[in-house]
Amino acid sequence: MIDTHCHLDINDYEDVEQVIKNMDGNIMIASGYDLESSKRVVELVNKYDNIYGTIGIHPNEYESMNENTLKYIEENLSNKKIVGVGEIGLDYYWDSDHKDIQKEYFIKQIELAKKYNKVIVIHSREASQDTYDILKEYLDGNKCVMHCYSYSLEMAKAYKKLGVKFGIGGVLTFKNSSKLKEVVEYLDMDDILLETDSPYLSPEPFRGKTNEPKNVEIVAKKIGELKDISLEEVLSKTTENATKLFDLKA
Repeated sequence: MIDTHCHLDINDYEDVEQVIKNMDGNIMIASGYDLESSKRVVELVNKYDNIYGTIGIHPNEYESMNENTLKYIEENLSNKKIVGVGEIGLDYYWDSDHKDIQKEYFIKQIELAKKYNKVIVIHSREASQDTYDILKEYLDGNKCVMHCYSYSLEMAKAYKKLGVKFGIGGVLTFKNSSKLKEVVEYLDMDDILLETDSPYLSPEPFRGKTNEPKNVEIVAKKIGELKDISLEEVLSKTTENATKLFDLKA
């Protein structure tokens, strides 16, 4: 199994070492969202063979939006186990007053990803059209994944035409996730990546509890139900997708 998007900060779990141990024999891609978490990601990928990472500035992390942080990100993109720039993007849910700076640093980090041929890992919330418009202008064929996809089927079709992949997590198991279920039913298996966004968004029946990467199997089971294929087929295909997209050497 490959959890393509999780957070493994020490303060997020009672025992982060056990959380990591629970994924022995499987792969995690840990995601940064500001300077400190990105440093943590670099430490993790250098310590564990089965952990890869992405580093970047989340759209709401204004304190990290400066040239020094961009310099740190660029300096570490030569690390072969840093496989993407993210999570980056736009978030108008938590703050719609700083759209310009969000867009500015989103574009700057897209350009970094393109320069070093890294996957762009996108966080987008209540900013679907602006996210799409920026990707249409700047993506230029670079590898890209919409982390925790939450928009409509129509927008999924538009993003798919840009070559974007879709990170699917625990929300798919929620009773009120009919929109996402419709998207997953539409997508080809080639378009889908498994993720947890741990420690957030635990799948049913653990909703409301601390999530962890091993729960990615629950997401895979739900995808199998919706696509009428076996769990083994879902795991095989999503592992193939993630290995190819992120150029994993494991």
